[in-house]
Amino acid sequence: MIPVNEPMLGKREMEYVTECVETGWVSSAGRFIEEFEKGWAAYCGRQYGIAVDNGSNALYLSVAALDLQPGDEVIMPTFTIISCALAVVYMGGVPVVVDCDPGTWNMNVDQVEAKITKRTKAIMPVHIYGHPVDMDPILEIAERHGLAVIEDAAEAHGAEYLSGRDTKDSAWRRCGSFGDFSCFSFFANKLITTGEGGMVLTDNAELATKARAMRNLSFGTKGNRFIHQEAGFNFRMTNLQAALGLAQVERFEEIVERKRWIGAEYNRRLSDLPQLQLPPNESWARNVYWMYGLVVSEETGFDADKFGQALMQRGVQTRPFFWGMHEQPVLQKKGLFKGESHPVAERIARQGLYLPTGLALTEEQLIEVCEVVHEVLA
Repeated sequence: MIPVNEPMLGKREMEYVTECVETGWVSSAGRFIEEFEKGWAAYCGRQYGIAVDNGSNALYLSVAALDLQPGDEVIMPTFTIISCALAVVYMGGVPVVVDCDPGTWNMNVDQVEAKITKRTKAIMPVHIYGHPVDMDPILEIAERHGLAVIEDAAEAHGAEYLSGRDTKDSAWRRCGSFGDFSCFSFFANKLITTGEGGMVLTDNAELATKARAMRNLSFGTKGNRFIHQEAGFNFRMTNLQAALGLAQVERFEEIVERKRWIGAEYNRRLSDLPQLQLPPNESWARNVYWMYGLVVSEETGFDADKFGQALMQRGVQTRPFFWGMHEQPVLQKKGLFKGESHPVAERIARQGLYLPTGLALTEEQLIEVCEVVHEVLA
């Protein structure tokens, strides 16, 4: 079986983790946490990094630090992981969704402004499967309406966006450098993994201080630390996790290069199949192919489930695409998204899946995957 993902860890990871064990710094203090925060923030062009225990909690912490009030709204794509919506719901807010763009699978930025109301507090763009959102329009809308931006970059480590492309000041910027907060996940299938883990990035010193305190139960800073003035969370990352992450930051360009090689090889070997929509790579974006997604045409007689089963029977593991937030039963039970339809997200949720894309994928395995895809679609 060729797994959908397998991480690639090396000697430096073992060296750093061993240091944690040998020195006893295995919990939520130690040199690797601060070095990981600084290293990843610097790579993304940010001032401050706040490491947390997972990517979902990076979102929760960002929403909480913005003081979301009951009934406040956050606009996001319907086509995303449920963590985005739950972060808003758990903080008493209301997720408001837009459909996705049929070409990039990211949020349709042309639908965002029409969703803004007096209760709108923020916009949460999500870079899907390694391809950046078109951020300039999002940032312009947010500035004009006085809204915060929470950038979910959990799937886009190292991806780049050409900002200001219609001006003389255009420049490539890395995902994770936009908005009030940027959120990352370091789950086992991400380009950088700490097993579980995440990070919040920001350039705002006040927000960084607030998020850092809230991450650690908002302990008192004057006198008795066990007197709490604010409600916080236990979202701390361990030194062991940070040791893994720092080792990968140090060789991250190699990781990005390998991911892009995987994407390019799949593109080259599958481009002759008109039955498939391959991953996007717009001229204003540099995709990192976190996962190599496909949308299979209905004319093949396959949906994602049947296509995935056919591949699995031939030794290739896959995963289906996200299911839209507006179709999630748990959110509908809360009275959200009544009567909403977002046809692009609905279609690709039913027709989309992704192939093995882990860093440990070999060229021989990739070739075998492509041969199997051709065989199933023949």
